[in-house]
Amino acid sequence: MNEKENLNSNVTGRVVDTEPAPQARISPTRSPSPPYPGHGKSRTVRLLIWILILAGFAVLLWFLLHRKQPVKAHGGQAARFAREGAITVTTTTASKGDVGVYLQSIGTVTPVYTDTITSQASGQVIEVNYREGQLVQKGQVLLQIDPRPYLATVEAEEGTLEHDQGLLAQAQSDLARYKAAWARNAIAQQTLSDQEALVQQDQGQVKADQGNLALDKVNLSYCTITAPISGRVGLRLVDPGNVVSATSATPLVVITQLQPITVVFTIPESDVAEVEAQMRLKPLSVTVYDQSGHTELASGALSSTSNQINTTTGTLELRATFDNKNNVLFPNEFVNARLLVKTLQGITRIPSSAIQYNGPSAYVFLIQNGIAHMHAVKPGVTDGALTEVSGIQPGDITADSSFEKLEDGSKVTIVGQGKSQAAGSGAVASEGESSASAARHAKRSRNSNTGNAK
Repeated sequence: MNEKENLNSNVTGRVVDTEPAPQARISPTRSPSPPYPGHGKSRTVRLLIWILILAGFAVLLWFLLHRKQPVKAHGGQAARFAREGAITVTTTTASKGDVGVYLQSIGTVTPVYTDTITSQASGQVIEVNYREGQLVQKGQVLLQIDPRPYLATVEAEEGTLEHDQGLLAQAQSDLARYKAAWARNAIAQQTLSDQEALVQQDQGQVKADQGNLALDKVNLSYCTITAPISGRVGLRLVDPGNVVSATSATPLVVITQLQPITVVFTIPESDVAEVEAQMRLKPLSVTVYDQSGHTELASGALSSTSNQINTTTGTLELRATFDNKNNVLFPNEFVNARLLVKTLQGITRIPSSAIQYNGPSAYVFLIQNGIAHMHAVKPGVTDGALTEVSGIQPGDITADSSFEKLEDGSKVTIVGQGKSQAAGSGAVASEGESSASAARHAKRSRNSNTGNAK
C-alpha cells in the first residue's frame, strides 16, 4: 500500500513538473514600421553626389597647381634669357644745351578792333559795294544811302546863308556911311549905335546859317558809309532797296581787323610773379598752335596783361600780338598758346622717351660696355621731346627701347652696331679680294712678259 501511495505521488509529481509555468504578462507594444520604399536608395544618391563634388574640387585644385608650374618655368626662362641673352635696344645720348620754360594754355583769337556799323542817316539803301568776306581797306565805300533829301537840305541852307550874308553886307555898308555922317555931326549918336547893333545881329545870323549848313553836309556824308578800319567784312546784313533809320540799332556791316591780331589766354596766379619779372627784363615770345597742338600757326610777343586776377578761376588774362601776315589766325578761333618765360642754358637733357618711372621715382638704363645699368635721375623741365635731367652727364648713352625686357645688368646689343661691323667686314673682304685680284693680274702680266722675252 505504501508502494502504491509512493507511485501515485511520483506520478503526481511528474504531472506537476511537466505542467507549463505561468507566462509573465506583457503589455502590448507597437511594432516598428518597416522603412519606406527607396529610403536606402536616397542615401546612396546623396553619398554619390558628395563624392563627385569632392572629386571635382580635387581635380580643380590639381589643375590650378599644375597650371602655375609652366608659367613659373616660362618666367624663369625669360628672366634667365634676359640675364644671359643680349637684348637689342636703340640708344640715345645725353647732350648739353638749352631748354625753354613754357607756360601752356588754351587761348582765343581776338581782333584788335571789331566795328559794328549802324546807319546815322535815314533813307533807302541804293548800293552795297562789298562782297561777303571781302578784305577792305580803311576809307573804302561799303554802302550808299539815297542822298537826295540831304542834298536838298544843304541847298536850302546855302540859300539862307547867302541871303543873310547879303543883309550883313548891306548893314555893314550903312554902318560905314553912318560913321562918316556922325563924324560930320550930320546924324545923332543913337542912329549910329542902332546900326552897329544891326550889323552884329546880321553877323550872328550868318554864323548860325553856316553852322546849319555844316550840319547838313555832315548828315549828307552819312549817306556814304565807308570802312573805318582795314579788315574783313562779314556776311551781308542789308540789301539794296532796304530802308534804314538813323535811330535803329540794327547793324549794316561788321568789320574785324586781322592785321595785327591778338590772342587772349590765361595763366595760373602762381606764375604771375615770375612772368611779371621776366616782362620787365625783355619782351616774352608767344607761339600758338592749332587745336591738336602739333601745327605751329604763328609767333608773336606778349603785349599786355589784365589788371586783376579772376577770383573764380584763379587765373590772369594775358594778350599776345601777332602780325598775322598770312591770315592764318581767324577771329574767335581756339588755339594752344605757349608762353616762353625763360630759357635754361647749359643743362643736361635727354629725350623724354628714355626716362622710365616707378611711382614717384625716375630712372634710365645707362649702357656701359654692353651692359644696361639702372640709374636714378631727377627729371626737370620738358621742352618738346627733350627733358632736363640731373644725375647723368652729357655724353652718357641711355637705352631708348625694349624697356619691358631690360633689367639691371642685362646684356644689350645696340641697333646698328652689327650692321656696322658687317659692313666693315665686307669692306675688309672686298679689299682682300681686290688685293688678290690685283696680285693675280700682276702675276699674269709677268708671265706674259716672260713668254714674249723668250
